[in-house]
Amino acid sequence: MQIPQISMQSQMAQIQIRQTKGIQEIRQPNAELSIQQPHVALSIQTTPAKLQIDQTQAWEDMNLMHIFRQNEKAAEEGKNSLLEGIGRRAEQGSELMKLENVGTPVINQAIMDGNRQNKSLGIKFIPSQFAVKTSYEPAQVQIEVQTNKPIVEASTQKPIHNFERGTVMVDMEQYQQLEMDVVYND
Repeated sequence: MQIPQISMQSQMAQIQIRQTKGIQEIRQPNAELSIQQPHVALSIQTTPAKLQIDQTQAWEDMNLMHIFRQNEKAAEEGKNSLLEGIGRRAEQGSELMKLENVGTPVINQAIMDGNRQNKSLGIKFIPSQFAVKTSYEPAQVQIEVQTNKPIVEASTQKPIHNFERGTVMVDMEQYQQLEMDVVYND
C-alpha cells in the first residue's frame, strides 16, 4: 500500500541591507585675540648725597691757613695779650698802692716779671686729633610706579558643523518560499 507523504521544502527569506555612512565635519575657527600692554609709568627722583669735609682746623694746626685768617688770629692773640698785660699791670699797681700792708710787693713783682714760664715738652700731633670734620647726608631715592593692566579683546568664533545623513536601504535579496508536495513511496 502506498502511503502518501508530504514533502516540504522551504527557503528562508533573506534581506539585504546597504548602508552609506553619515559624514560629519566639525571645524572650530581660532578666536580673534588682541592683547595690548600699555607701558608702565615709572618716575624716579633722586636727591644727591652730600658729603662735607671741613679741614679748616687741620690747616690751622699746621699753620697753613689763608692770609686773612692768619691776620685775624694774630690780631686776636695781640688783643688777648694786651688785655692780659693791662690786667696784670692794674693788679701790680693796686699792690704797690698798698705798700703799707705786710709783704714785699716790689720783690714779688720783680720775681714774677723776671721769670718766664718754661714751655712743657710732650708729644703734639699735628694736625690735632679729629681736626678734620665730616658730615654726610645720604641720597634719597623716590620711585613711583604706575602699572597698567593689559587690554585683552577676544571674540570667539562659532564652530562650523556640516553633517550629511547616512542612508540605510533594506531590500529583499531572497523571498521566502515553501513548496509542499505529496509524494507516494512504493
